[in-house]
Amino acid sequence: MAQKSQEKGVTGGAPVVTEPGRVRNVVLVGHSGAGKTTLVEALLAATGTIGRAGAVTDGTTVCDHDPAAVRQQRSVSLACAPLLHAGVKVNLLDTPGYADFVGELRAGLRAADAALFVVSAVDGMDAATAALWEECAAVDMPRAVAVSRLDHPRADFDEAVALCQRVFGDNVLPLYLPMLGDDGVSTVGLLGLITRRVFDYTGGLPAQVREPDPEHLPAIVESRNELIEGIIAESEDESLMDRYLEGEEIGTDVLIDDLEKAVARGHFYPVVPVCAETGVGLDALLEVLTSAFPSPLEHDLPAVTGVDGTPRPPLSCDPDGPLVAEVVKTTIDRHVGRVSLVRVFSGTLRPEQTVHVSGHGLAERGHPDHDADERVGHIYTPLGAALREVSACVAGDICAITKSGSAETGDTISAKDEPLLVAPWEMPEPLLPVAIVARSRSDEDALARNLARLVAGDPTLRLERNAETHQLVLWCMGEAHADVVLDRLRAGGVDLDTEPVRVALRETFTTSAKGHGRHVKQSGGHGQYAVCDIEVEPLPRGAGFEFVDRVVGGAVPHNYIPSVEKGVRAQMERGLVAGYPVVDLRVTLFDGKAHSVDSSDAAFQTAGALALRDAAEKGQPTLLEPIDEVTIRVPDPSVGAVMGDLSGRRGRVLGTEPDPDGEGRTLVRAEVPATELLRYAVELRSMTSGTGTFRRSFVRYDPMPPHLADQVRKEHPTT
Repeated sequence: MAQKSQEKGVTGGAPVVTEPGRVRNVVLVGHSGAGKTTLVEALLAATGTIGRAGAVTDGTTVCDHDPAAVRQQRSVSLACAPLLHAGVKVNLLDTPGYADFVGELRAGLRAADAALFVVSAVDGMDAATAALWEECAAVDMPRAVAVSRLDHPRADFDEAVALCQRVFGDNVLPLYLPMLGDDGVSTVGLLGLITRRVFDYTGGLPAQVREPDPEHLPAIVESRNELIEGIIAESEDESLMDRYLEGEEIGTDVLIDDLEKAVARGHFYPVVPVCAETGVGLDALLEVLTSAFPSPLEHDLPAVTGVDGTPRPPLSCDPDGPLVAEVVKTTIDRHVGRVSLVRVFSGTLRPEQTVHVSGHGLAERGHPDHDADERVGHIYTPLGAALREVSACVAGDICAITKSGSAETGDTISAKDEPLLVAPWEMPEPLLPVAIVARSRSDEDALARNLARLVAGDPTLRLERNAETHQLVLWCMGEAHADVVLDRLRAGGVDLDTEPVRVALRETFTTSAKGHGRHVKQSGGHGQYAVCDIEVEPLPRGAGFEFVDRVVGGAVPHNYIPSVEKGVRAQMERGLVAGYPVVDLRVTLFDGKAHSVDSSDAAFQTAGALALRDAAEKGQPTLLEPIDEVTIRVPDPSVGAVMGDLSGRRGRVLGTEPDPDGEGRTLVRAEVPATELLRYAVELRSMTSGTGTFRRSFVRYDPMPPHLADQVRKEHPTT
């Protein structure tokens, strides 16, 4: 729940900076259970931002304030938690580790200038984390690694580092080694490799710094040499390596300076052991975040255009420049209303300022293009759900605004007199459909209101009102995402159910047939009289509908021939087999009868429909199902399992090729019936340990196998 007052446990005022150089925007990434949220909580407590660290299991952490996160005991949305250390404001962006919430992760990456990978010393990492490292590498995002959960009995720091080096590659080296206590199990301190000092946490934070014991020296020397060589290899001073190889002792200040530059450029990746429970390594990690990670001044900004798409000069992180900011997350709070988390790229966002809000390019996901001028009310620094008012937000910083009438996730906020549009970030396509239905008419109204709020805040959620199946379908990222969305709808007072998703099929004829339509009624006054005879012929797939008039001798008056066609078309829309539209046929009207008094437009429409239904009883109509072309991106070891699974889905593999965007991955192209893809997002993830992704696009309609068509007929008989 968002609050304008102080959140319980928050101490002091909101950290405020007036210079971009004193800001660090850091996104925490890693698999679910790695300890990201717990680490953020510990850092907030260590810097005095909160009085006491909460616990995920108790639902008392700053970042996991969403009711779904509390119930599931895992993060389900992006949260911002700023702290102040050594005069630098660090905006920690805690992201969910579960693949279903990748949209929240993408938003965190967009708002950040550097990434902290949290790797469990107990469980290692998942394949999705490894893939994310490659993604960050592609854009040269600076990275560091925090090896967490050192207090666990099965923790193995050395194995965790070795795993990071195997998966992440070169220049992933520890700055510290954990120091065990007298029991040989608990971690009580760190061995600093550059400074060759011991940081002892037995007395809590801050650590007591002292000389190492003799038994520590061999480990320090071995790891220190490797670290120094890695730092020197990335140094801008080309003479440093020669001096080092000649035996010169390189000064600590020189090493630290070169280390910080290499990290900021995204060429060196320090590893810091941390234990959130005991505080070990927290101060060392804060030093890396504030001294080695780049400020917004050093990070490339996204491209901008005018709202009409015309190119504009590149942005610079200048508080006095043109205002350009982006909404990276939108939530709807029942007390405050719409809360927008905003990253300011250029200029300064001030209270009571009139700005231009633009959203373009997401119309297919339920976000129509929109432009509006709005007045910004108050500006806040968010701390989880708490909102603490500040006087302004400068370029490079992150803030929150409330009560915007139109701002949605991904929208650009710019100056009213110079509206601009930020290039959108990549949004994953939701591929798991969930059909929902309100239980009552009042629930339908509440459902519409709540859906509009959810779609505004979640670009990975797509809303579809299918005119053919008459279903309301939510396209989600996976089952966990769907569960959270449904829970939020129910929490908003909507009583709803889910139902099986229906795929929009088609019907057609397989053979030619003749049909006789006779509509004759007499009930006093003018009667109804119309008779028509038609011949139906199947056409090639995709040919559409043809109506041919071959009536001779005026058997059907000329003015009633369009009525017959209208009746045929109406029956085609209603379907003949299972209520799906009929396609790809030629209907020829060749005979009929009329009455000078009782014939009418309505009578011949009815006769045309009856004639088509009569032909269907003789012409062996069948069902057509949509075929999608899918492109599946999977790790090489999973190719065999994926291709075997496609065969079981009646798929036809078109070919495979190496993925040009990722080494060790393969693209599998296939054609698969859409009815077999309803839960493929979930099943592909299971087959590939969460690393497989796919895209789909409609290709054509093909006949459905007879046994499946018969099943559909039984489930949806025509009346």
